[in-house]
Amino acid sequence: MTADEYYRKGNEYRRRGDWQHAIDCYLEAISLDPDSPAVEAKEMLDSILSYYCKDIYNP
Repeated sequence: MTADEYYRKGNEYRRRGDWQHAIDCYLEAISLDPDSPAVEAKEMLDSILSYYCKDIYNP
């Protein structure tokens, strides 16, 4: 899969509320393309999860 496909798949998981799979897809997209929009999407999820769900995601 390409970085763009991982990014889009991550967006689908995010819309469903599946945060961990979304982050995994964003990380894969970033590893393939460090300039991917997944960088901003992952930062957004990190920010949301660190504020709302400290027990769900612990980097």
